[in-house]
Amino acid sequence: MKHCNWCDNEFVTTISYQIYCSTKCRDEATKQKIATRYMITRRQKRKGKDRRCKSCKKILSIYNDDLLCGLCQVNPRDVDKALKDIKGRMNGKQ
Repeated sequence: MKHCNWCDNEFVTTISYQIYCSTKCRDEATKQKIATRYMITRRQKRKGKDRRCKSCKKILSIYNDDLLCGLCQVNPRDVDKALKDIKGRMNGKQ
């Protein structure tokens, strides 16, 4: 008995080097490997390039897949609304 490398279920192998219990698990694992390789190559292509945030023009990391930096993704109005809500709850208002 072996454990499937994708879903971790036990299965009986039909071939000595079988690592997935079914074609579905094999296909899902293959899709994930392809997506991972794609993300790595995209990041490698970004090396040495000057990518900037569309809003504040800060330099973006090669690991940032977005067009905005983390600070610009936060909407200031939503932050103010959440803070007012928290203050209201602390003061006994709901």
